[in-house]
Amino acid sequence: MSLKIEQVPVDEISPYEGNAKKHPERQIEQIRQSIEEFGFNNPIAVWKNNEVIEGHGRLLAAKAMGLKKVPVIRLDGLTDAQRRAYGLVHNKLTLDSGFDQKALEAEIEALESIDMDAYGFELEAPDIDSYYGDERERTNKAYNLDLARESDLTNDFWQMPVIRAGDYTPRDLIGFNYAKTSAEKDAYIHFYVDDYQFERVWNYPEKYIEMLAQYDGILTPDFSLYMDMPMPMKIWNTYRSRQIGAFYQAQGLNVIPTLSWAEEETFEFCFKGIEKGGAVSVSTVGVKNDDEAMEIWAAGMKEAIRQVEPVRVIEYGGDIGFDYNGIKVERFANRVTENWKKR
Repeated sequence: MSLKIEQVPVDEISPYEGNAKKHPERQIEQIRQSIEEFGFNNPIAVWKNNEVIEGHGRLLAAKAMGLKKVPVIRLDGLTDAQRRAYGLVHNKLTLDSGFDQKALEAEIEALESIDMDAYGFELEAPDIDSYYGDERERTNKAYNLDLARESDLTNDFWQMPVIRAGDYTPRDLIGFNYAKTSAEKDAYIHFYVDDYQFERVWNYPEKYIEMLAQYDGILTPDFSLYMDMPMPMKIWNTYRSRQIGAFYQAQGLNVIPTLSWAEEETFEFCFKGIEKGGAVSVSTVGVKNDDEAMEIWAAGMKEAIRQVEPVRVIEYGGDIGFDYNGIKVERFANRVTENWKKR
C-alpha cells in the first residue's frame, strides 16, 4: 500500500482522547529541538476526521513551536480496533528496543556538531584512575565535593563557594542548549532554560570545560528556586549554581553570577558567595504581567543590590521598568519567545 504525505493545518488535527502514552514536558522539548535540528521528517498518523493514531508528542511540539501545518499520513483503512491497537503497539515497540552500548557511544562521539545530550543521549563520565572504585569517592563525585575547597567558601554559616567579581559586558547571549552547535562564539552562554537541560553540567562539570571555553564566558546555571520548594532544596540549588560558577572560573572562564531568589526568607543565603563590585545577571521572564511575581522580583533585586553592590546588571527577558539606581544595565531579549512570535 502506498502512503501519501499531506500537509494538514495543525488546528484541524485532533488528539485521540483515549491516548495512553505520556508526554512529559521534557520529551516535548526534545521533540521540538529534533524538529528544529533535522526537520519534521516523521509524519503524524491520523484516522478519520484527522484524529491522531500515533504522533501525539509531535503534535504537541508543533503547537509549542507555532507551526501552522504538519505532515500526516492517513490510515483510514484500519478498523477502530486496529487503529487503537496500532497506537499502543507503535509506542511500546519504540520504547522496548535498546541500543548496543559500544556502537551508541561510537556514534555519539562521532557527532561533534550535534548536541546529542539535548535529546537524552548522555555518555557516562570516563573512569579516571579507578575513581569510582571507592564508595567514598563515588559519593564525593556525586555531590562534587572534590570541587569544594574550604579556602574558596564564604566564612560564615552558609559556606557558599565564592565567585570573584568581574565587570564583563557580553556582546550576545546564547542558551546552553545551543552551545555545542552554535557557529557564533563571540557571546556568553546563559542557562535561562529548563533545569533538565543543564543538569548534566552539574553531574559532569569537567566534561563541558572545552566546549564552554570556546565562548567569551558564561552566566552561572539558573537552578530553580520555586516558592513551593522546601527550603533545603532552595539552599542546595543556590549552592550548586555558585559551585559550578566557581569551578569554571578556576578553569579560566569569565563567569557572571546569576541572581535567583524566592520569598524574603531566601535573602539570607541566596546572594552569598557573590563577591561585591562585579557584573551580575538576572532574568525578568514571566514577571511583567504578574503583580505578585513583580513584587517578589523587585524586593529580591533591591536586596541583591544592597548585598552584592553590582556595577553592571545583565538583564535577560526585557525591560520591566525597574529602577536600578544608576547601575549600568545591559538588556537581552528572550530569544525563545521572540522565535515563537516570529513563527
